Parts: sequence; structure tokens; C-alpha cells
Amino acid sequence: GNVVTGEMVEELLLSGADIIKIGIGPGSVCTTRKQTGVGYPQLSAILECADAAHGLNGHVISDGGCTCPGDFSKAFGGGADFVMAGGMFASHAESGGDLVEIQGKLYKQFYGMSSAVAMNKHAGGVAEYRSSEGKAVILPYKGPVANTVTDILGGIRSSCTYVGASKLKELSRRTTFIRVSQQLNEVFGSKDESKHPVFAAIPDHSVTAEAGEKGQEAKRARKD
Repeated sequence: GNVVTGEMVEELLLSGADIIKIGIGPGSVCTTRKQTGVGYPQLSAILECADAAHGLNGHVISDGGCTCPGDFSKAFGGGADFVMAGGMFASHAESGGDLVEIQGKLYKQFYGMSSAVAMNKHAGGVAEYRSSEGKAVILPYKGPVANTVTDILGGIRSSCTYVGASKLKELSRRTTFIRVSQQLNEVFGSKDESKHPVFAAIPDHSVTAEAGEKGQEAKRARKD
């Protein structure tokens, strides 16, 4: 199970645990907050729980809430020793789930472990005393996970350079958090459209210019 308060982290560590998993409700396929009203903002939970754990030589895992590479950096910056991210790694070639084709496009199913799908598959169904606290979704197939891992690692490395951390474990000591009302400038949306077909139709003038320069050099060489 997961916890989100410093008191529970201390109690579990004093009871013999080595690593504590932090997070209630932030997962992409988790509906605990909706079904039960129970939860805690993930970054606040990390900050509080990491401080409690490290005071007792324990470690914490941030479980859930990551939607982009920057969220990994924030988790490590908040003091997490490890980061779990199911949603960002879902629907790749290496991830679980059957690959299905629908109208010529490939998809994979992704579901929370407290969802009805998971409990029907692994626990014989949803127990009468409780409700499902997860959902199942169908995601476009993303191919090999290597590109996603490279993107995440690249973001974390850049985060370290911005704040002056020479090692990942220094990130939390170099990080300051501030409250904002808006994080991203989305005047043109949040999706990178560099692979849009219209970009392929735009001539690459840098290549043309380079070819032109080489042509001029060849002409001068022939004259010489």
C-alpha cells in the first residue's frame, strides 16, 4: 500500500520497512480520489514524506502523477529516491497488454490495478464490500520504449544543469519550488507538430544553401 504523510512514513520505517511508496490518487488510471474522496497532492506528499524518511535513513518511491519528463525532475527535486510511472510507459512494445488493430491503427489496453478489469482478471472479481478504484483505457501503440526513456533521461539531465546539480542525488538540494497559476505557455497548444505532413512539404533551405555553396566551390576549383 501507499502512504502520503510523514507520520505514516516514520511508523513504517520504525516497524522495519526500508522503502516507502508515496501517492494516493495521482495515477493516470486511478479513480481513488473520485470514488472515495481520499488523496493528497503528489508533490506535497513527496516533500513531506521524503523529509521524514531521510531523517530515519529510509527511502521513498514517488508513485504516480508523472505526465511529462519534467514531472520526474520535480519528483527527484522534491526528495524522491525512485519514481514510478505506469502511464508514461504504457502502450509500448515492451509493456504488457495485447496489441490490437482497429481500423488500421494499433492500440494497447492499459488499466489500473484497482480497476474492475484488473480485479476480474487477477482476484476473481470486485469484492461486494468495495468499489473499483481504477479505470481501463485504450492507448495508441507507441512502439519501442527506448525513445520515451531517452526523452525522460534527457529532461532530467537538463534539469540538473539548470539548477547546478552534478549528480541526481544533488537535485533535491539544488531545487526550490514556487506556487504558480500557469506552468506552460500553450498559445499554440502543447503538442509538438514537427512531424506534421505540412512540415515535410516545406523545403529545407539549409540543405539547398549548403548544396549551392558546394557547387560554387566546385566551379572555382575547375577554374583553378
